[in-house]
Amino acid sequence: MNTAIKKGLAGLGGLLLIAAAVLAWNVLRPNGLAEGFAAGNGRIEAVEIDIAAKGAGRIKEILAGEGDFVTHGQILARMDTQQLEAQRREAEAQLQQTGYAVDTAKSQVAQRLSEKNAAQAVLAQRRAELEAARKRLERFEVLSRRGATSVQDLDDNRAKFLSGQAAVSAAEAQIAAAEAAVITAKSQLLGSQSAVQAVQATIERLQADIDDGVLKAPTAGRIQYRVAQPGEVLAGGGKVLNLLDLSDVYMTFFLPTEKAGKLGLGSEVRLVLDAAPQFVIPARISYVADVAQFTPKTVETASERQKLMFRVKARIDPELLKTYITHVKTGLPGMAYVRLDQSIDWPAHLRVNLPSLPQTTAAQP
Repeated sequence: MNTAIKKGLAGLGGLLLIAAAVLAWNVLRPNGLAEGFAAGNGRIEAVEIDIAAKGAGRIKEILAGEGDFVTHGQILARMDTQQLEAQRREAEAQLQQTGYAVDTAKSQVAQRLSEKNAAQAVLAQRRAELEAARKRLERFEVLSRRGATSVQDLDDNRAKFLSGQAAVSAAEAQIAAAEAAVITAKSQLLGSQSAVQAVQATIERLQADIDDGVLKAPTAGRIQYRVAQPGEVLAGGGKVLNLLDLSDVYMTFFLPTEKAGKLGLGSEVRLVLDAAPQFVIPARISYVADVAQFTPKTVETASERQKLMFRVKARIDPELLKTYITHVKTGLPGMAYVRLDQSIDWPAHLRVNLPSLPQTTAAQP
């Protein structure tokens, strides 16, 4: 009797296990998924952008709060730039000083060129005087050989000629000195002009740093959360806000090897969220991993290869996201359905079905 009861209980237990397994399969398998389709579970995600300070400084104000929709180029926060502005004013004063130095150097160049021109005129005069003294000396030498003039006159003219040669040499030396002075003045001018360019570059750099102190939205989206608060001092690259780019929303899910291998980029996907199972959202495959996930490094048998799972990303059309921008939420779990055989039509329960929104509800960020 006890043996029969035990056998009966064992049989009943086996039936219960089978029933539980069947129930679990019916609950866990995708509802109505036919041949030629595959599915995987995932969560809605969006590209996150950290709004951060380029340089170290104190946060002056934050103009956007968590959950706010922002547009491209909208000012989200400002950093305290008083010190940078003071440095810029100092550089502007230096620029004015270097401008004066450039003007002075230009005047020096003009003055040295004038001195060179004057020296060249003196040289021309001295050469003319030397030529006259040479001709006079030659005449007196002829007259002296004929006895028509005194030796004293000859000596005086010879002395004048030698004096003229010395004057020419002195004028030539003066020109050389003037040319050197011109070169020096031009070098000083180039140095002053270089100083102006350096100060101008400093002003541009400081202005760029001041402009970077105004933190703007790089794209339209929604503020997910604040990382810092006004008055806090941040290091370079310190985060202030976290922005969700609602133009790049997707679901990541996983498929086994034999199914992932049949996917192509751009293939249609249908997303069904747990929070709204009555709606079917269209998407397209934008990424299929080329490396398998959560599998042993060494795969030797066919049964082990079936355990390979590949990450797949399905991206929602940005234009569709604009229409339902106020309803887009990240983190929502759901299912992604893919069609492996393009000749098969989507079943009725996976055809696109979107909620109808009033005209005033649609937003264009």
